[in-house]
Amino acid sequence: MAGLYGKNSKETRNFLDPIFGSYSSDHALPKYQLNEKPVEPRIAYRIVKDQLLDEGNARENLATFCQTYMEPNATKLMAETMDKNAIDKSEYPRTAELENRCVNIIANLWHAQPAENYMGTSTVGSSEACMLGGLAMKFAWRERAKKLGLDIHAHKPNLVISSGYQVCWEKFATYFDIELRTVPMDEQHQSLNMEKVMDYVDEYTIGIVGIMGITYTGRYDNIAKLNDLVEAYNKTTPYKVYIHVDAASGGFYAPFMEPDIKWDFQLKNVVSINSSGHKYGLVYPGIGWVLWRDKQFLPDKLIFKVSYLGGELPTMAINFSRSASQIIGQYYNFVRFGFDGYKEIQKRTHDVAVFLSNEIAKLGHFEIVNDGSELPIVCYKHKADDGVAWTLYDLADRLRMKGWQVPAYPLPKNLDNVEVQRIVCRADFGMNMAHDFIEDMKRAIDELNNSHIVSHQRVELKKYGFTH
Repeated sequence: MAGLYGKNSKETRNFLDPIFGSYSSDHALPKYQLNEKPVEPRIAYRIVKDQLLDEGNARENLATFCQTYMEPNATKLMAETMDKNAIDKSEYPRTAELENRCVNIIANLWHAQPAENYMGTSTVGSSEACMLGGLAMKFAWRERAKKLGLDIHAHKPNLVISSGYQVCWEKFATYFDIELRTVPMDEQHQSLNMEKVMDYVDEYTIGIVGIMGITYTGRYDNIAKLNDLVEAYNKTTPYKVYIHVDAASGGFYAPFMEPDIKWDFQLKNVVSINSSGHKYGLVYPGIGWVLWRDKQFLPDKLIFKVSYLGGELPTMAINFSRSASQIIGQYYNFVRFGFDGYKEIQKRTHDVAVFLSNEIAKLGHFEIVNDGSELPIVCYKHKADDGVAWTLYDLADRLRMKGWQVPAYPLPKNLDNVEVQRIVCRADFGMNMAHDFIEDMKRAIDELNNSHIVSHQRVELKKYGFTH
């Protein structure tokens, strides 16, 4: 009878293995080959989950720009759409339309000009976006150079950038046979040196990269000044040169926090921009964006028409099949936060960076290299006359004991005799956590000052942690 249970209501299998009393939990499974028998889902989940127990807490990772928190509704939506293939626009036309909306929203944010035919695409992070921006510059340069009669094989084409570049540009130069001409930074020029940059340009220069947020320090290149220099240079030669802006970090930050800075498509010679949606676009990795101010700067040879699953579709991305969930997560954020929401989030992140900068300066041991006034990054070095026995690497070790991951590393070439420590502030690193961090930092310094352990000797500069 319904609602009455007893002896005859039992299932055939009347035993449930506890996870830690199961066969699988009591026997070692092979790590580098398939085990013979399948494992129950709940047990497989626990086995894998337990393998990750001793990793760092992402929220305490102050080394990375990558987003470590999204709202539950966003993560739910992304989990529900992981099966959508971003490249298959004929099968998932509504998803393609969301990507199109994101490109248009970003173009508006970056002041795309109404009279021009801007274009863009999502990518797997800013590295792929940089590759596409660089390839477009190379192909466009080659077409211009051929028309002018230049022997394009006489010298390797080159790309000009400051020595504070992110490693993806070194990859681009290696993969696509480009000479990377790096303009050194120094104490007086801790971004692209405008006094020297045009000295590196010639008729084989495919373009100049300006950086909106150098990963080492968070500082911006002066793109407006660079634009003026390029404009003056282009009046003297038929071999025109243009600017790509690597705004991996600043592209979703500067428009809200420093809207008066001219760095984007407001400037005539900025022809393409990339940014990371998974940094200050506030999406989980990996999502990036690259836009061109006009179709003329994206050569047709880089747009491929692909016959795929019964339809023909254009694609310009290097990667092919991938989940659309990050694109959908980006669109969710745009809808959810709007302009004012993004501005409020970035402002609070800025406030945390300024607070940390002020508190760290009060400790008396450090000289602030970057105070969070551009990107919300706090970067500091030991005072020359500090006189303590411990190094920034020792401090990083002590902070790691509390869970905080704070990298220490030397600055780029020509400044690589300076070791610094850097804190990246993200939206999920609120003021309460910042207060906790400062308290832990004070304790760590006190322990180091009173410690009898052997500290790192100052024999060489090295990297500690993930600097980008």
